[in-house]
Amino acid sequence: MSRSYAAEISFVNRTYLPVAVNPRSLVIAALATALAMSPSVAQGLPAFVPINPVAASRSGVYFQPYRQPVPGRWTAAIALDYASAIEVNEPPGATYLLDSELMRLRLGLGHDLGPKNFVLADAEVGGSYAGFLDGFLNWYHRTFGFRVTERERRPDDGFRYEIDLPDGSTRLRSSSDFFLGDLRLGIGHRFTRSLQTVVSATLPTSTAPDGYGRGVVSVSLLNTVRVQPMSRLVLEGGLGLGYTPSHGDLDAVQRETFVSGSGGARYRFWGRQSLFANLFYHSPYYHDTTLPALDRRELTLDFGWLLATRGGGEWRIGMTEDMEPGGPGIDLIFRLGHSF
Repeated sequence: MSRSYAAEISFVNRTYLPVAVNPRSLVIAALATALAMSPSVAQGLPAFVPINPVAASRSGVYFQPYRQPVPGRWTAAIALDYASAIEVNEPPGATYLLDSELMRLRLGLGHDLGPKNFVLADAEVGGSYAGFLDGFLNWYHRTFGFRVTERERRPDDGFRYEIDLPDGSTRLRSSSDFFLGDLRLGIGHRFTRSLQTVVSATLPTSTAPDGYGRGVVSVSLLNTVRVQPMSRLVLEGGLGLGYTPSHGDLDAVQRETFVSGSGGARYRFWGRQSLFANLFYHSPYYHDTTLPALDRRELTLDFGWLLATRGGGEWRIGMTEDMEPGGPGIDLIFRLGHSF
């Protein structure tokens, strides 16, 4: 069983800080920066990138929305993910425990090279630490009658990231207040107004401790279909293929090839306001560990509300829900984002 909570808020930051970072200050700065940004062009459905470190450190495959042509200028999407995660797997002879608050700030840029081709770049920083949200979450659970037994077994605002494999070996992961993430670069081609392909690669630029960065170059082929059967409704589907060479102290149980699939819809129900939902599937990241959070597929529903701005950007508020408890997806994620 597992339980996690997160927030995604628009933000921009690409400078490495050699000192500890207060996550609450980052959230406040994120909101202030996002409010100051001038909007530009929004995508169809929001991008979806797995946040669980056992997933994010293994595969570079994600959902890439269809990119509408934007000739002559750059577009950007800025986001902060902040998650309070508690996951416990304890089959006989093995253990997986993740008790952490996770931060990820991402800046994504895009630019058209012509009517058909475009380039993408995505930089990120992150953190993993004991955090400060457990007291609030405990109050929330008591107030609404939810019981999270994994949280009850752990001290408030503690950190633990541990993997014990059936062969008796143990991997203890460290916390880190601030680190650079892997840089992602991509080049895309729009075959039609409904079909695009992106070739994406992540570079091993992460300065994080073991267990967070991929450590090697990963490559992905991301195909997206976009259909608009009526003026208020947009449908998008994705098919992704990826390869990440095995690397690090879990190389014996790591999968190297991955497949993803997604399907979703965006419906404009009133004025500039829309609802969206997107179901994301990712094949298993590991094998033969006996730990569900490592060996199982990921199946996550991303859904929420979108508000288009007059300048062509959008604000979004939403949630994601892990559809298969015990897998690598974060169980519950709260999201707030901005594209411009």
